[in-house]
Amino acid sequence: MRKKDKERLKYGLSLIPLGLIVFFILFIPIISVVIGSFKEDGTNLYTLSNYTYILKSKFYRQSFFNSLRLSFISSILGILISFQLSYSISRLEQRIKNVVLLYSNMMSNFSGLPLAFAFIIILGVNGAVTLILKEMGITDFNIYSQKGLILVYTYFQIPLGTLLLYTAFDSLDERWKEACSLLGGNKKDFWRYIGLPILKSPIFGTLIILFTNAMGAYATAYGIMTSNYNIIPIRIGALISGDVVLKPNLASTLAVFLVVTILFIFFINEKFIQKKKY
Repeated sequence: MRKKDKERLKYGLSLIPLGLIVFFILFIPIISVVIGSFKEDGTNLYTLSNYTYILKSKFYRQSFFNSLRLSFISSILGILISFQLSYSISRLEQRIKNVVLLYSNMMSNFSGLPLAFAFIIILGVNGAVTLILKEMGITDFNIYSQKGLILVYTYFQIPLGTLLLYTAFDSLDERWKEACSLLGGNKKDFWRYIGLPILKSPIFGTLIILFTNAMGAYATAYGIMTSNYNIIPIRIGALISGDVVLKPNLASTLAVFLVVTILFIFFINEKFIQKKKY
C-alpha cells in the first residue's frame, strides 16, 4: 500500500467516531420520528391519518402560519439590524472589534429560558422597564403577546446574524469605493451596483439560517407564553409532555412537517438564491 493510501486510510478511520455520533444522534432520531409519524396513537397501525388530520385541522394550520409569520418578521428585523452592526464592526479598530465580536458571540448563546426570564424581569407586568414606560404614559405594550415574542426573537437573532455577516464584509475592498467615486458614483451607487450584489449570497444565506433558527425555537417562546400562543414547537411539546392527552405519534407528524418546511426553505436558498462568490 502506498504512503498516500495509508494516510487516506488513517484519516478515514479517524472519522469513524464522528460518523457514529452523527448516526446515533442525528439519523436514528430522524428515522424514528418519520416511522412514528405514520403510526396512529394508541395502535400499531401504519396509516396516513395523522397527516390528513393535521392538514384538515384549522388549529394546526394556524400554528404553522403563526410560526412562519413570527420567524419571517424576526428574521427580517434581525438581518436589517445585523447588516448595519456588521458593517459598523468592520470599520472599528481591531482591539475594539475583538471586544464587540466577543460580546456578540456570548449573546448568540443567550437564549431559551434564561432569555425569557430576563425579558420577563425587564418587560413583564411589573418589569423594571415596564414601570418606567407606565410613568411615561405608555401602557399598550405587552411582552405576553405576538409583538412581545417578535421583540424577543429579534433580540436573539441579532448576535447570530452579526457573527454570520461580519466575515462577508471582508470581501469588500475599500479601493472599490474610491474607484466608484472617481467614476462619478456616490455611496448609494456603490451599494446598489457593487456592495449589495457581492453581499447578496451571504445576506440571503444568513436570512435562511435566522429563519430556521426562529422556526425551531421552543424554550424562549414557552418560557414567555407557556401554551398560550399557537406555534409548532409549543404544539409538539404539548403533545409529548402535556397535562391532558399525550400523542407522541401526532407530535412526530408535526415534527416531520417542520423539517420538510425547513428543508424546502433551504432548497429555495440553494437553487434560486445562492450564487457563486465573486
